[in-house]
Amino acid sequence: MTIGGSVALIIIGAILAYAVNYEFSGIDIRLVGVILMIGGLIGLVIGIVRIVSARRSVGRRPAPVVREEYYEDGYEARRRGY
Repeated sequence: MTIGGSVALIIIGAILAYAVNYEFSGIDIRLVGVILMIGGLIGLVIGIVRIVSARRSVGRRPAPVVREEYYEDGYEARRRGY
């Protein structure tokens, strides 16, 4: 879950928990809102931990070795006058 998705869950959960006064039979809307907010908070913490750990591991890796090869074809040789 991304950080944006987590924030969206927190917002939707807060709206359901605090702003909706509609009642379903057998479903407690406030409890559903609280569950969504808790799920969003857990997802937010996991997302932040993943970002922090990814930034730490980048500094430990050696730089990639890039090998460039240039093959001169007939067109380049004629253009240069060889």
